[in-house]
Amino acid sequence: MSEGNDAAGDDRPASNRSTPGREPADARPRPDAPPTDLRFLRDALAAAGADAFVAVGDRFDDDLRYLARFSGPDRDFALVVTSETATLCAPALFGEQAEREFAAAAPPVESTDLDRRVETATAGDPAGERAAAVVTDQAGEGSAVLVPQSIPHDAAVYLEQAGHAITSTDAVADARERKAPDEIECLRRVQRATTRGMARAETVLAESEVSSGPGSDRNDEAPVLVWEGGPLSTERLRRQVNATLAAYGVRDAGNTVIGAGPSAADLHYTGVDLVRPGETVLLDISPRGPHGYYGDMTRTFVVQGEGGWERRAYVAVRAAREAALAEVEPGASAATVHEEAAAELAAHGFDPAAGEGEAGFTHGTGHGVGVSLHEGPSLSANTELRPGHVVTVEPGVYDPATGGVRLEDLVAVTEDGYEILHEYPLGSVPERR
Repeated sequence: MSEGNDAAGDDRPASNRSTPGREPADARPRPDAPPTDLRFLRDALAAAGADAFVAVGDRFDDDLRYLARFSGPDRDFALVVTSETATLCAPALFGEQAEREFAAAAPPVESTDLDRRVETATAGDPAGERAAAVVTDQAGEGSAVLVPQSIPHDAAVYLEQAGHAITSTDAVADARERKAPDEIECLRRVQRATTRGMARAETVLAESEVSSGPGSDRNDEAPVLVWEGGPLSTERLRRQVNATLAAYGVRDAGNTVIGAGPSAADLHYTGVDLVRPGETVLLDISPRGPHGYYGDMTRTFVVQGEGGWERRAYVAVRAAREAALAEVEPGASAATVHEEAAAELAAHGFDPAAGEGEAGFTHGTGHGVGVSLHEGPSLSANTELRPGHVVTVEPGVYDPATGGVRLEDLVAVTEDGYEILHEYPLGSVPERR
């Protein structure tokens, strides 16, 4: 097994670590993702005895973002792939962008990649109808067409009305699971920016002081953390994180989850809660880079902890993290990673299969990350881990009455083990970073 050792901040002088503007230029995610080699779709067509593949969606469709690397528009467009040709059916006024981002961005695979073309539709021309016409033109009438399960209903209707028979395929989802080296580099760079956001939050917590302050619905008399003259809330902390992410060239995408005390047991808490000493502060940061790839990291901190539930939970989760990572290698079953993490938590006295709202481990140990924040493989499935898989490893335990503890890293499966895509310290006591 192997772990990376590129700890957050080690590439800058200590005096510069809180100054985003001084970050080396190559530390920010580049705007363009590597072109996807579409030959796997040709292989899928051959295996299924089909004539064409069709995907229809807008720029928010992650399958199309992966296939075409076309970043606009917010209205439907289509991609048609045959055994020799890949045609992007772009909406009116987007032809030049499509030529630049799709046709001119062929992968460096010499002449073996598909011939890339762009056809621009007229205004109001439905993408599904245009795709059906391209299939008829390139593959003939009555073609057998493969489509993703997510294809819009109207696009499927247009294909069928044109006489084509459609069959759903998992080829794109399967291809997305295994990342090429340049995709992993995209993920690594976003994760690097993620660590900057985490470092900002940790620094704010470390600089906070304990003071009695305005009450909340939890306890009017309980002390709170104060930072820069005012009570520290999860929302103030979130704003600091998101501003730092933006400074490093990534979007928070609404995925900065921060809970404190009981709200730290809410897996998706984006509300407002006061941060108090002795309670867990859970930060789950999942920004998206300009090329569409995500980062994902969770850390848990406690200011002036008393060594009670939160300390026992932290020791258990850290042990579960190590047990899970020890199982990450090519050929291993993904489910084994989850099973080992759960077993370690059980050994520390926590319920390894708690239901939502119950105390214990309430979720799987990890999931794939790419152009979607959650994609395959799942670490709860009997999938064989293979080089190129990129997954989170994120054991956690929660008590709705007390708080939550989770540690999460983004891990790439390599030929001989795994690589953590940019490490970050694991301590529960916040420090200035």
